[in-house]
Amino acid sequence: ARELHHYLKSIQPKTLILNGDIFDMWNFRKSYFPTEHMEVVRRLLKMAVNGTKIYYLTGNHDDVLRKFGEMSLGLIHLRNKLVFQVDGRTHWVFHGDVFDSSIQRARWLAKLGSEGYDMLIRINRVINGTRRLLGLGPVSFSARIKKGVKSAVKYINDFEDTAIKIAAEKEYDCVICGHIHQPQMREVPTENGKSITYMNSGDWVEHLSALEYSDAQWRIYQYDKLDFDVTNPRLQVKEAAGNVFS
Repeated sequence: ARELHHYLKSIQPKTLILNGDIFDMWNFRKSYFPTEHMEVVRRLLKMAVNGTKIYYLTGNHDDVLRKFGEMSLGLIHLRNKLVFQVDGRTHWVFHGDVFDSSIQRARWLAKLGSEGYDMLIRINRVINGTRRLLGLGPVSFSARIKKGVKSAVKYINDFEDTAIKIAAEKEYDCVICGHIHQPQMREVPTENGKSITYMNSGDWVEHLSALEYSDAQWRIYQYDKLDFDVTNPRLQVKEAAGNVFS
């Protein structure tokens, strides 16, 4: 949350899309809401007041919001999916959990997997803290597991292939997802000779990544703490004239 707050303070987008799982309502507790989390909420509200149009798309961890359908509160808009055009190209944005059979059919299994992932992240943070003291770079256990387990690799590939196939059938130019925590951007040729741009914004739990659109171009943003170190001469406020997706 601290890194996300730093990032949000550094940008001035016209449109901000939060692509699901912003609030973990599966594990929400009234007794636990850290100051860093509240700062993110305040920053988002301030951005909306200052003119940024914010779309909140529902994910699996905040799917309880789906029962409200589409609604708007000022410049904050709740949606399950979003279709829009930029520079003549049609973009389809959604979280992606609708492709996850474990969530649709065995919610208890999905929650168990979520708790296991959270525990792995906490252990990962402790180990990376020790590695930093030793002058070593960070490691990601979850990334290694996803790359090393055949079923995980197959799930990710199937997820991406399904999103691309449906986008091609709907004749969209770009499809933007979240859910699988794998930041990516690539062009995929389709059977009709048309190319689909597949993008995934990653997450702010492990990869600290987002998608940005400015100067008629998409790119993956990767958080670097040196960019926000007041002792770093490279520190500057980054103004993003386009759209930002997280």
